[in-house]
Amino acid sequence: MFARPPSASAMASGSGAGSSATAAANLNAVRETMDVLLEISRILNTGLDMETLSICVRLCEQGINPEALSSVIKELRKATEALKAAENMTS
Repeated sequence: MFARPPSASAMASGSGAGSSATAAANLNAVRETMDVLLEISRILNTGLDMETLSICVRLCEQGINPEALSSVIKELRKATEALKAAENMTS
């Protein structure tokens, strides 16, 4: 569906003067991809900010199952809500 952004190691593998132009082009491609992913995330109302989304993308690139990652995020949000609710009750 979407082209995967080049990994950091792929961006760093170039050499010579042409590599800086290639690295800049790759960096722009990564930024554009992340911008598109952030827009999709906003449309889907995921509540993920750019930093969190970037971490999720990197984890998926490392082989983490996206569905498992989604479940962990949902559970962390539930736990956070429960802690906030308990904190509000004691205040």
